[in-house]
Amino acid sequence: MGHGTSGEAMIVTVVSVPDGGTARISVAEARQRLATDRFLLLDVELPDEEGPAAADEPVARRLGLEDEDLGWFGRRDESARAEFLGEVAGFVVPVVHDGDIAQVHALASERFLVVAHWGRRAGLAAAITAQLRRERPSDAVASLFLLLQESLVTFRRAAVRAVLRVEELEDDMFEGRRPEQIYLLSQERRWSARLHHALLPYLQVVEEVITRRMMSPDFPVERQRLALEFQRTARLVLADIESLQDAARRAFASYGSLVAGEQNGVINRLAIVSVIFLPLSFLTGFFGMNFEFLTNRLETRDEFWFLAVGLQLVAALGSLLLLHRSRIWRRLRDDD
Repeated sequence: MGHGTSGEAMIVTVVSVPDGGTARISVAEARQRLATDRFLLLDVELPDEEGPAAADEPVARRLGLEDEDLGWFGRRDESARAEFLGEVAGFVVPVVHDGDIAQVHALASERFLVVAHWGRRAGLAAAITAQLRRERPSDAVASLFLLLQESLVTFRRAAVRAVLRVEELEDDMFEGRRPEQIYLLSQERRWSARLHHALLPYLQVVEEVITRRMMSPDFPVERQRLALEFQRTARLVLADIESLQDAARRAFASYGSLVAGEQNGVINRLAIVSVIFLPLSFLTGFFGMNFEFLTNRLETRDEFWFLAVGLQLVAALGSLLLLHRSRIWRRLRDDD
């Protein structure tokens, strides 16, 4: 494709239904087919960096979808969105891909489904194509629900993989605590927060829209089934992410328990040292005072050795015997 105009900066791929084959087409051909085809699925790959001319012209207008309410379509950093604009439904769908969270924009009507993303890293074209081959949807709305389901699957896979990593870290901690484990746990906890922060607002807006549509008497029964299946999957995925958050908190608590246990061991050792040296310090301080008895009566070498050394040895041996029979010593020995 050429790059002479801002519209040609996009890469448009048409997905054939029901066989799931793909073919790259020009933007002009995409405009024509959107106006004439009865069932069309387009994957629009937007460049990571667009020039000023491309940024000034909305993607929907480049594709021939003239609607003032579609100015958000294909624009970066859009918040979660799910709304019906007449005959067109618009969605901003979060997707987990390669360890990051990206956005996929989707427009669906009775005749077409247009999916836009930035670069290949956020594309769901391959996954949607595989789903089309298996499910063989009857219309573009059914294809839209396949897209929404596939985005939930990416969150579920990310949450399950993170839970397994947290459990492995927790097992490693009990085998041997290392400082880098707390850093890895912090990363997993931050990742769980990012998953929850990205998915929850999206599910809330989609839930509101789907609920309103399902209350309409003209909402088809088949689409009600698709909507209910999406709601059930959404609750399960949200539960998986909350399980990841609980696992991360439990691992942090386990790490804190291990640190507290090690600190208790250090305190017990200090207590043993204190018990041994406390009577020795007392004897040293006592015989260091200038009482008349100590200065005038203790004159021979035997008296010095008996009082200065003998009492020290008796005090040290008595302290060790007392510690040996105490629970502190047994607990410290069991910890070692």
